[in-house]
Amino acid sequence: MTLSGCNVGFAISGSFCTFDKIKLQIKKLIDEGADVTPIFSFNSYNCDNRFTKAKDFVDEVCEITKKSGIKTIQEAEPIGPKAFLDVIVAAPCTGNTLAKLANGIVDTPVLMAIKAHLRNNKPVVIAVSTNDGLGINFTNIGKLMNYKNIYFVPFRQDDYIKKPNSLVADMSMIEQTILYAIEGVQIEPVLC
Repeated sequence: MTLSGCNVGFAISGSFCTFDKIKLQIKKLIDEGADVTPIFSFNSYNCDNRFTKAKDFVDEVCEITKKSGIKTIQEAEPIGPKAFLDVIVAAPCTGNTLAKLANGIVDTPVLMAIKAHLRNNKPVVIAVSTNDGLGINFTNIGKLMNYKNIYFVPFRQDDYIKKPNSLVADMSMIEQTILYAIEGVQIEPVLC
């Protein structure tokens, strides 16, 4: 299977330190023939940070995808009834987004997109990036791993000396994880 003709929603939340890696993965998906629609959380769309200005990042992603992207809850809601995406990738998926998703809270465009997409029994791929993955968010990761149609990009401890609870996905494995998820399979090993 290839990504040629695959409609991918790429849901970006606010783990700003991963944004350069995310842009590379979006380009890679497009190069493999995927049609990528960016979906921005409020934080990824609005918050300047030490890595980039929000507007610059959003403009770059929109230029790469040739789409203006989904930026509001209202724009994300039709993903359900229109069923136009084959898969949604939440990358980076912050601890905040993980916690809300695991507990059914839908208060950002990213979360509405995922909720709307899941109603169609289609896959959601999560690329975790959180400083509390082995802390308070560990239970939320466990919950989500047991939900139907949720798949994880393999992840590891980010910096076990300075940040012992931090987890980050191997962003280079997003494409492979999508291919497995479309077939209904969790890529293994999930801990790398």
